[in-house]
Amino acid sequence: MSSVARLLTAQLWANPGGAWQSFVGNELHFAGNAAVYYGMSNTFFLVKVLAVLNLASGGLSWLNGLYLALGAFVGGWAAAQALAGAWSRWPVGVGLVAFLGWPSVIWFGSGVNKETALLATGAGVFALFITLVYGSQGPNSKRIGYKFWVRVVAMLALAVLHFKLRYFFAAPLLALLGGLALLRGLQKAGLFRPRWAQVLLLLGWLWAGAWVAAEFSVAFRPNKFTNQLALIYARHLRASTNRPHFEYPELRPTPASIAQHAPLAAFNALARPWLGETQGRLFYVAGALESSVLIILLVVALASVWRKPSEQMPFALQLTLGLHCLILAVLLGLSTPNLGSLARYRTVMLPFLLLMLLPPVVEAANLRKKTAAVL
Repeated sequence: MSSVARLLTAQLWANPGGAWQSFVGNELHFAGNAAVYYGMSNTFFLVKVLAVLNLASGGLSWLNGLYLALGAFVGGWAAAQALAGAWSRWPVGVGLVAFLGWPSVIWFGSGVNKETALLATGAGVFALFITLVYGSQGPNSKRIGYKFWVRVVAMLALAVLHFKLRYFFAAPLLALLGGLALLRGLQKAGLFRPRWAQVLLLLGWLWAGAWVAAEFSVAFRPNKFTNQLALIYARHLRASTNRPHFEYPELRPTPASIAQHAPLAAFNALARPWLGETQGRLFYVAGALESSVLIILLVVALASVWRKPSEQMPFALQLTLGLHCLILAVLLGLSTPNLGSLARYRTVMLPFLLLMLLPPVVEAANLRKKTAAVL
């Protein structure tokens, strides 16, 4: 990607008209070189981003990686600040750990790769959304001196970038945030206050969004989408020979088969790799340790919420993040049997998952401390 980006930057200087055609299209032809990508290629879109960054980095890949990592840091910091400012009971450290302190997020959130750019844009969209929809009311808040419409435009611009970088990652998040904004507006009018009503509204919104998307783009039609998932799975499986991976022998490119495999796929996305399948490789051992911690956090969080539902975050936002993580976990678990790729791809989901898992764990730990102090 860096090599093609340098070629595109050179074309920008030598032939701006030709470079414009490259930027708005899917092909690059310059100086006897050619690069052809399919429509909506997220790889070629990142090439275009890198070509623009080359104007400030002189084409140095390590400097582009630094710029992207800085973007991920700023987005994560803004998200942590927005969460801390929205609710007085929100544990400030949770946002910092989720976006900036989790080991795999730090590792894959730096350098020239799509995950870094996705973390930057996704966190930025989320930060602006929280500030716009929930405001800044808590004692930890800091007043942001930008006009409302400037924030809206910035959020929409980041949403477009996020979608272009990897649309099947971005579509669930952006759709669910749109539904949450609608729900928030209806709640201010006194509607959809019961939790069951909020669940029905968001599920209905998702169904309507999927129907509209299928009408506008063939890529989102059920048969096309499931066929694409199966093709990606098969491609990853062929590339995983002699590498740690899992398989779905009975997976077929049909909606029924995808639905049948969805629960196992979601589990695989969170729990794999595990320690028994690392083949002694350090990278997979680290991934297995992370999976173990995620499972422990999930169990503790569910047990804590079962005893007492968490009130540190509005239920509608918890539901939104939960649906987003569930959809991504199913998509990742179905399309990525290679455990190394899976550990990298799920990095984009982890901050939002941790925003759900960590508050109940922190609340339970604080309760135990208070109980011990009283006794």
